Amino acid sequence: MKARINDIDLAYSEEGQGLPVVFLHAFPLNRTMWASQVAALSDRYRVVTIDLRGHGESDAPMWRYTLDQFAEDVSGLLENLGITRATFVGLSMGGYILFALYRTHPELFHALVLADTRATADTPDARTARFSMAQIAYRRGASVIADLMLPKLLSPAACEHRADLQDQLRTIIAGNQVSGIVGDLMAMEERPDSTPLLRTISVPTLVIAGEEDLASPPEEVESMAARIPGATFVRIPQAGHLSNMENSSAFNKAILSFLTSVENSAL
Repeated sequence: MKARINDIDLAYSEEGQGLPVVFLHAFPLNRTMWASQVAALSDRYRVVTIDLRGHGESDAPMWRYTLDQFAEDVSGLLENLGITRATFVGLSMGGYILFALYRTHPELFHALVLADTRATADTPDARTARFSMAQIAYRRGASVIADLMLPKLLSPAACEHRADLQDQLRTIIAGNQVSGIVGDLMAMEERPDSTPLLRTISVPTLVIAGEEDLASPPEEVESMAARIPGATFVRIPQAGHLSNMENSSAFNKAILSFLTSVENSAL
């Protein structure tokens, strides 16, 4: 399905009924990365997955992208769907967008799940690396970005033994337009430090980290969780940065347990 939001066509999927749970994907993937979570949750919840601008079936305009722009796309889509409050799940770049959304629209949040992400801004070295990746994408295309990203997204074991997952990710990443990849990199490079925001988060929060995440080390993610009042932290074993895909059963168990606890606390 698609909706016209902020002058672009935004692609999304919606399954199930009940309390809304909205998933925001990682860079440079699309909403299909959440297939296992949709299957696990849609019998109890209204599950919405979104192709962020520049990804999947959504438009990928050639222009500057910002995290605030992504956040406004999400809020615009929820308004289009008649959703006034939801539980949000964001992994990596999806988490960055949720920080931006919480700054501007905290009233939309019923609960929050941050997975394999960080609150800090990019270091100078990280900014340089994003610039270099943007040049590679421009000159050599999205398929080369897939080869560069796989070791960052997967654990060493998955890089060696999970050819199926590697092929799936290559297909997803190579299907993105270069304009979207470059736009993402600019948006992430310019993001602010969200550490001061953490202490202001007042909704139930679950923070998840893959035990073997090289991009967002679990110790750093756990430290972030400790700054959010009342947050729960869960490590996912045998998983790298894409913990929801490498060990979907443990990830889904953590999400379902959290959602159940949120519902029970509201009774």
